[in-house]
Amino acid sequence: MAGGSPVAVRANPAIATGERVWPSSGAAYWALFVIVLATFLTFFDAVLFGMLAERIKADFGLNDAQLGFLAGPASIICYFFIGIPMARLADIYPRKYVLAAGAGIVGVIISLGGLAQNFGQFVASRVFLAAGGSAHAPASYSLLADAFPPQKLTRAFALLQFGFIGGTTLGPVIGGMLVVAAAGWGASEVMGLRILGWQWILLLLGLPSLLVAGLFLTIREPGRLAPAADTPQPPTGVSLGRQIVTFMGWDAAKAIHANGRVYYPLFGALALSAVEVFGLQFWRVPFLIRTFGWNEAQIGAALSLTVLIASLSGLALGGVFVEWLAKRHKDANVRAACIFFAGTTVSTITALLMPSAWGSLIAFGFAGMFGMAGAVPQNAAIQRVAPNAMRGQVTAFYLFMFTFFGAMGSFVIGLVAEYVVGDPAQLWRALLMTAGTLLPLATFLMFKAIRPYGEEVARLEALGQ
Repeated sequence: MAGGSPVAVRANPAIATGERVWPSSGAAYWALFVIVLATFLTFFDAVLFGMLAERIKADFGLNDAQLGFLAGPASIICYFFIGIPMARLADIYPRKYVLAAGAGIVGVIISLGGLAQNFGQFVASRVFLAAGGSAHAPASYSLLADAFPPQKLTRAFALLQFGFIGGTTLGPVIGGMLVVAAAGWGASEVMGLRILGWQWILLLLGLPSLLVAGLFLTIREPGRLAPAADTPQPPTGVSLGRQIVTFMGWDAAKAIHANGRVYYPLFGALALSAVEVFGLQFWRVPFLIRTFGWNEAQIGAALSLTVLIASLSGLALGGVFVEWLAKRHKDANVRAACIFFAGTTVSTITALLMPSAWGSLIAFGFAGMFGMAGAVPQNAAIQRVAPNAMRGQVTAFYLFMFTFFGAMGSFVIGLVAEYVVGDPAQLWRALLMTAGTLLPLATFLMFKAIRPYGEEVARLEALGQ
């Protein structure tokens, strides 16, 4: 019996176990295209928000703490308290409707940020923006897992990364042009509201999300595979209070704990690597300035090139290598992620010990390549073993580990630099300490997950899943 409410099951029936008929390639890749487009807009907005930061600070009279709250904690708090319940909707209703509603809400709220008249209203727009977008990744990942057969799923997740790459590479170019253009726009009075020049960018930026919401409605919803009899499922026919508990993620957390041999090492590896990767992204520019004397212009020009090459190379490596490995090992996703984690560890430590800035940047490029390659099988691994009735919420918990611990990365490295190293000129020592500790531990945890993951995949295949 499939989990969720009877209404949801009628709206989105599950497929019985046995010989499974997958959606056509055209339907699957159209769904992937729309998801990539929505992902691009998500990261484009994040990049543009960062580029508007100084103008937002000046026009609303903010301090750095308030500005930092807008960029980080507001979205993290919202993700945990709203994102996980929202992910439940992806488990019980057709995911294309959840994705369409989320994209539509995001478009409206981005535009409302362009109408904000004070700091409080702008905070509200960013918080509710995180709420609208919080179900995107869980619903997207769940839909892709039912649209692509396991042997092609890693390829789908590799292509999905183009949304991230596009948003983070085109965002600075297009966003920079928009911000510079808006600098010459004066404030406007519209229906009693004072609209600042940069706010018109937000008003217009909401429109593409509304378009994507419409495109989500054209996706053919893939059927869900009925869960195996021994798979944990949320209770049905229970009280409203118990349903609320399910929406808050209790049953998904129980399912994760019940199969902790698989999930806990994967969650731990993701959390540890996120601290280091996000922390290093923030401190990489100060490291190059303090260690090699480069300026921001030199770093920006060199870094953009290495990041782009590393990202594209990582996508190709991740997709091709995992598909090759899958022909030989059932645990291919986690086995590949472990290998890529090791590559990231060696490359990062090498980068911090290089005697020249270019040598360091090239090594960082290899670290980025292995990191991008590792993201592909990690995401596919969770989708392969997550219970069908709770896949969205299990994914939401997994991504929360990435979001929360990633947000802590710059703070952790800053603490080590301030209180352990104590010398600003020796920042590289703080980076080396954290990388030399966290990344090997993450690699070890990923190694520990290989065997139980392979056993779980074999069990699911024996059940026809």
